[in-house]
Amino acid sequence: MPIQGSGWELLIERSREDQRAGRRRTVGKYKVFHNGKAVDALTGAMAESPGPGDNSRPGNKKRVEAGRYPLATQAGSKYVTLNFTSNKNPTALPRPGLELGSTGRRKEILIHPGRGFLSSIGCINPAKSLANKTADIDFQDSRTRVIAIIDDLKAFLDSDFPTKNGKPIPKAFVVIEGEP
Repeated sequence: MPIQGSGWELLIERSREDQRAGRRRTVGKYKVFHNGKAVDALTGAMAESPGPGDNSRPGNKKRVEAGRYPLATQAGSKYVTLNFTSNKNPTALPRPGLELGSTGRRKEILIHPGRGFLSSIGCINPAKSLANKTADIDFQDSRTRVIAIIDDLKAFLDSDFPTKNGKPIPKAFVVIEGEP
């Protein structure tokens, strides 16, 4: 499912699965687009839960299915889109995040900072690079990337960006391709 070239789109192209010490993750690359034009500064790697993608059952410990998902501001206790902590300590709450909508029976599928091999089940963690199974996600880099994505989305949508957490974000989508 390629990008549609309209609005704000984050494309994730999955390429492989890694396994280390009995744990698995899906790795791919991401790029942000404004009305079909790539934003060169907003690219990198993404880590997700292992496959296959499954939106049919909550708590299934799998990645979300390939597809096109509308975005929303996150309004959780650990992750929010607006008014997240400025504290860079990985344990400080709430951390920055965005929520994917229309994920079937799955809820709280987020783009949020990761660390180590993989941070959480079902969510999506950006990183600078994940060259192989020994590569870890650096929390500070991942946090900076999530904030850059949120800031770019705010700038692109300007006054159309929601002013509260827990709201749909108009004209903003995540497109996920691949089922390695």
